[in-house]
Amino acid sequence: MGEGPVVACHHCATLHERTPIEPGAMAKCTRCGYVLYRRSAVPISGWLALVTGALPIFAIANYFPVAILNIQGQTVRASFPGALWLTWVQGHEVLAIMTGLFGFWLPFTQLTILLWALMSVRSGRLPADFRHGMRFLHMLAPWSNMIPVMMLGMLVAMVKFAGLATLAPGPGLWAFAILAFLLTGLSRVTAERLWRYAEDSKLVLASKPDIAEDRSVASCSACGYVQNLPPEHDSCTCARCDARIHARRPNASSRAWALVIAAGIVYIPANVLPVMHVRTPTGESAHTILGGVLELWYLGSWDLALIVFVASVVVPMTKILALMVLLFNRRWRGPRIQRQRTRLYELVEFIGQWSMLDVFVVVLMSAMANFPGISQVIAGPGAASFGLVVILTMLAAMSYDPRRGWDRQAEMHPFRTMHLRRGSSRQAAPGTTQS
Repeated sequence: MGEGPVVACHHCATLHERTPIEPGAMAKCTRCGYVLYRRSAVPISGWLALVTGALPIFAIANYFPVAILNIQGQTVRASFPGALWLTWVQGHEVLAIMTGLFGFWLPFTQLTILLWALMSVRSGRLPADFRHGMRFLHMLAPWSNMIPVMMLGMLVAMVKFAGLATLAPGPGLWAFAILAFLLTGLSRVTAERLWRYAEDSKLVLASKPDIAEDRSVASCSACGYVQNLPPEHDSCTCARCDARIHARRPNASSRAWALVIAAGIVYIPANVLPVMHVRTPTGESAHTILGGVLELWYLGSWDLALIVFVASVVVPMTKILALMVLLFNRRWRGPRIQRQRTRLYELVEFIGQWSMLDVFVVVLMSAMANFPGISQVIAGPGAASFGLVVILTMLAAMSYDPRRGWDRQAEMHPFRTMHLRRGSSRQAAPGTTQS
């Protein structure tokens, strides 16, 4: 290889030299097409400004109400923390903890760690616990970007009450809309990208280009560092962040199968049991997921009904079936088929969190409909079951190791090294595309 740092593809384990690319470009693996890294047009100071701006907006979104409703002289100022507290008081502690983590604590923790990490890299001096913070940020990444899902859930809940009460959007709704946009952008600032910033500033150890090709090679999933494994070992400690490195995820297929089967079992009560109970002076009614979709359709909101149907029915079924297809991989071989399987796995990763939509809708509706003696919405057992399906399918996708499929390709050794030619800073290297 050349003189640049070494990066390994997370989907096929192919090694590449990390060469300079233009701002806004991305470098893709020459073997499977996975995006190895990007170079953002936003500098570190720009990301730091976005994080600094997102924190007060996060406070506004959670302090002020997202909607103000009025029925027969009674007024409700519904906020997300109020919805969590009401769900807890109603006896659904598991649901309150689940939605509180995904909608409040994990995004807030992500923002604070990003602020700390970006300030550390920009200062040119990394604290001793930088590696621990980056490992924690890496673990948070799949779970902390559900604010856009919650924002859509707010819109669905408001549409359901639009014809039943006088409803006005609150300041919290607009703050959540801005926050969803900011967090979507900040999701690009991963732990691995922060390690690359530190590498370029020569603050941390970089993957050396003199990797011994006659020995097993492994890359750290937390920081991206590439190193040789000790002889006759399939795991070691990362020399840069102290995380445990495995050549391949141990027992990946058996764990993924167990989680997929568990998700399929829990998916049955999630659809059969009611996700919420609606109490009115005339009585009480129970609503399932499909019942909520039909209700939106009858209200004339066919577009939202379609979105909820896709997020709550199509997406979880697609994830379960796609993971089963990926795990049945004994007979499907060849580079072309394996590339298609890689694309399928990327789809599973992309749609992972959107199934939480109905869970957020139920929690938010409990706060918006809290008119004692007139109407009340109480979460049902199906809501917690559905949230558990989301968690299990996401864990199953994380347990699956796409590199094992590439290992079975007869035409390539699993640890074969492939090179990207060294390019100048003005011209993207081969294997890169503009984004």
